[in-house]
Amino acid sequence: MHRLYTALLYIATPAVLLRLWWRGRRNPAYRRRWAERLGAAPELTDGCLWIHAVSVGEVRAAVPLVRALQQRYPQHPVLVTTGTPTGSEQVRQTLGDSVAHCYLPYDLPAAVRRFLARTRPQLGVIMETELWPNLYRACAAAGIAVIVANARLSERSARGYSYVSSLTRATLGHVTLLAARSEADAQRFHALGMPVERIEVIGNIKYDLTLPADLSAQGQHLRRELFGQRPVWIAASTHAGEDEQVLAALAQVRRHHPDSLLILVPRHPERFDTVATQCQTAGYRLVRRSSGQACSADTDVYLGDSMGELLLLYAAADIAFVGGSLVPVGGHNMLEPALLGLPVVFGPQIFHFEEAAQQLLDAGGAQLAADAHAVADSVAHWLSDTTARQQVGESGRQAVLANRGAVARLCAALERITLTQ
Repeated sequence: MHRLYTALLYIATPAVLLRLWWRGRRNPAYRRRWAERLGAAPELTDGCLWIHAVSVGEVRAAVPLVRALQQRYPQHPVLVTTGTPTGSEQVRQTLGDSVAHCYLPYDLPAAVRRFLARTRPQLGVIMETELWPNLYRACAAAGIAVIVANARLSERSARGYSYVSSLTRATLGHVTLLAARSEADAQRFHALGMPVERIEVIGNIKYDLTLPADLSAQGQHLRRELFGQRPVWIAASTHAGEDEQVLAALAQVRRHHPDSLLILVPRHPERFDTVATQCQTAGYRLVRRSSGQACSADTDVYLGDSMGELLLLYAAADIAFVGGSLVPVGGHNMLEPALLGLPVVFGPQIFHFEEAAQQLLDAGGAQLAADAHAVADSVAHWLSDTTARQQVGESGRQAVLANRGAVARLCAALERITLTQ
């Protein structure tokens, strides 16, 4: 099975590179730094601490871990790899020159060997569930500890991995530690072949998000400058097929609150122009963040077409809808707006964030909406009832604070397993 996987990967590589070139029509960053995807990493000294976070959400989740490791082990350089240009930009904005950075190479044996030879990591912390057979095998051969951190596995994903059970079992066999988010995730990984003695349930490190001390003040300043006194709700990290539903919800909300404003933030920058056109086609008056203009009294939608400003835009809003949840994407991080004290609403497609969503729902800090109509109902209700909005927001904030500590537990596990050897 392993040989077949590798052969298929080599066959698919030209098509994958062609897809990068094609996506580069709208986002030129996809056409840059291709050598890194084939293993051309920066030359680092022995003992590098390597963290892989595939895209924006994983990078934001990894930031507290990166900073904790830098504080505990200042003698070790830190390398952060990503898989997307948006993830790469997030590394640049949040961590800057304090870390080395490149793309993770494709899981080709030669590319993986080249990457490891140049970076020489002491350990690799792979955020979320990224199982790469050739990479993990090469790490094991080189004596590099592999830790899968914040590991999650939905029932849907577990079924998919079970179709290639022998390859999955062999790959998990190279994992030094699997740090699972929950007991349910741990059990699913064990059922796929992960040895139980190498599984620890440490919780979700996304609860350990730290916000800039002045973020709320910055958000309120932005709100006064751009939106005035209007009620504001945000639809964040939306996907194709979801923006239309959000715009339909906006029409419903405005029947009750005609002065309300929607901040719409598509997940991927290559869709900014498309979403702007959708808003205008639907008859909405639009202001784009990139224009630098403030909204007038008749502006309907403020399009967040910038990178790295989602938290700031959350802080400028009253209510948050978290996207990727009205389409089968699996949802996005609803803990960020909750920590800011915003009441949160999301759709039913949250299989990547089941545990976090349930925590917020149980605490009374969020609302699960079956469809866009229900999203609009929740938004309209909270805009009408300031007391309820504040109570829900505070309940969500307390739920996030109560579940912190996973980063400290993960750092303790890393020290116990690798850094004392």
